[in-house]
Amino acid sequence: MGQKIHPTGYRIGTIEPWTSRWHGGKRNFAKFLLQDKKMREHIMKEYGSAGIPRIEIERTADAVNAVIYTARPGVLVGRKGIRIDQLKAELQAIAGITVHLTIHEVKRPELSAGLVAENIADQLRRRMGFRRAVKKAIQTSIQAGAQGVKITISGRLGGAEMARVLTEREGRVPLSTIQSHVEYGFAEARTTYGIIGIKVWMYKGDIDRGKQIDYRALSAQGGRFERGGGRGPRRGGRGRGQSGGGGRQ
Repeated sequence: MGQKIHPTGYRIGTIEPWTSRWHGGKRNFAKFLLQDKKMREHIMKEYGSAGIPRIEIERTADAVNAVIYTARPGVLVGRKGIRIDQLKAELQAIAGITVHLTIHEVKRPELSAGLVAENIADQLRRRMGFRRAVKKAIQTSIQAGAQGVKITISGRLGGAEMARVLTEREGRVPLSTIQSHVEYGFAEARTTYGIIGIKVWMYKGDIDRGKQIDYRALSAQGGRFERGGGRGPRRGGRGRGQSGGGGRQ
């Protein structure tokens, strides 16, 4: 991220919930943290083709509950549940205790910053024009209901000898407003010219004070706020997070 603040970490404790929810104390904290990292890495490495933007891990005294959000649940579950049983056994081997899996389908992948980044990376691997891939992704997300999208790709774009950076933006992306639900996604495309990094910031509206984002409800709603769930973009005047020069982004 360079000198930029991670949009999710910036909002943890206010509108963003933790992706790991447990208390291990001084004795077990390091062990549980390492297990969470290994479980997430294993899921993304072996089952990343299922389109997984988010993994939540909850712990009780004798079990671990892994909540997986996926755009293609059929790929993750497999025929007759074979792959999900295999994944459960693999995670139990990592955690050393019983693991329960909960699958949530992401009905609108174009409203998930992580899945948008993966989609662009996949198109770059298939040698699609980088400008076309970025503009198409932005257009699709805006049409699906996103209020603002910013995409940055960097590397040897189009096979150029020198690496460069391309940034495209549409709508508002208020990175400094804590109440704004800004989702961040990152992916890498390994091409014959080298690695191209893709960063996606997606603004979905404002969250009311004192409330947190409910990702399970959002996945059921198709990734969009219900009416009244967010204030949406401000119109007229110079509101918070805006300036006369087009908005402080």
